[in-house]
Formats: sequence, structure tokens, C-alpha cells
Amino acid sequence: MFGDIARFLLNTLFTLFGAALLLRAWIQVVRMPPYNPVSNAVMQATNWLVLPLRKILPGGKIDWASIVAAFIASAVYVTLMVVLAGVDPTLMAPTLLLVALLTVVKWALNLIIWVTILMALLSWLNPQSPAMPLLYQITAPFLDPLRRILPRLGGIDLSPILLFVIVQVLLMVVTRVAVSMTLFGI
Repeated sequence: MFGDIARFLLNTLFTLFGAALLLRAWIQVVRMPPYNPVSNAVMQATNWLVLPLRKILPGGKIDWASIVAAFIASAVYVTLMVVLAGVDPTLMAPTLLLVALLTVVKWALNLIIWVTILMALLSWLNPQSPAMPLLYQITAPFLDPLRRILPRLGGIDLSPILLFVIVQVLLMVVTRVAVSMTLFGI
């Protein structure tokens, strides 16, 4: 029971932190203004790890410091999960690095799902919400190509549903590969 609780808490904490790190990189790619509350909260929550890395990894259009920070957080998470499973992590070091990379991909895919669901819900419940322009800006790189493919049915945008299905399939593939490499879930 203790192991299940510890795995749940580790998964929750690291997934939220990893998502914040990836959201930080995503915010920079879509050029979201840094003064909005979402950007500001993400920056404050992740500065302690990203700013030291930024001295080593220069910024540009892609925030490599945030992506590397997400990989570091993922490597720590996977190592802790292996230790909790009762396995010596030194025996699986190369495999753990690959699983850490897959974990970052999983966090990114989950982030896409969460943001898309939030945008879809707000568009139905409160389309005039001040968060809508921010959510639209974040999701546009994924939804706009799908909107060009899918016809609008009576004013209903089906692109979030298609994106959700695509990302869910990708999550299944990534999870299956990671589980097959470690014999436990990430």
C-alpha cells in the first residue's frame, strides 16, 4: 500500500512539474506575452531549474533550457519509480534514459489533451472568458491544421475531438513502449 501511495504522489508531482516545464517551452514557441497570469505562474514555478540551465543552453525560438529541465525531471522521476519497484537503477541506466525521454513525450501529449479539453469546455460554457484568447493561442498550432481538414458541422468545431483521439492513440503507443522496456508503468 505504501508503494502505491508513493508512486501516485510521485506521478502526480512530477507530471505537474514536467507539464509546467513543457508549457513554459510551448508558451515561448507561440510567443505568449510574459505578463499574463498563466505565463507568470509557469515562469515562477519553474525558474529555479530553468534559469541555471539557461546559462548553459542559450535561448532562441525553442526554449531548450525548459526542455532539458523536463528531461532531467523525467530522469529523476523514472529513477525514483525504479527504486520504488525494488530494482537497482544502475542496472538499467541506458534503458532509464530512453524511458525518461518517453516520459517527457507522454507529459507533452497529456498537456495537449488537458489544454484542449479546457479550451473546448470554456468555449461551450463561457466563450467570453478572458482565458479563451490564451487557450486559443496555445492550441492553434495543433487545431488549425485539423480545422482545414474537417468541415464545420452546423457551426460545431470537431477539431478538438479529432486531436483528442490522435493524441490518445499516441499516448497508448508511448505508454506501451515504456512499459515493455521497464515492466512497470510510468
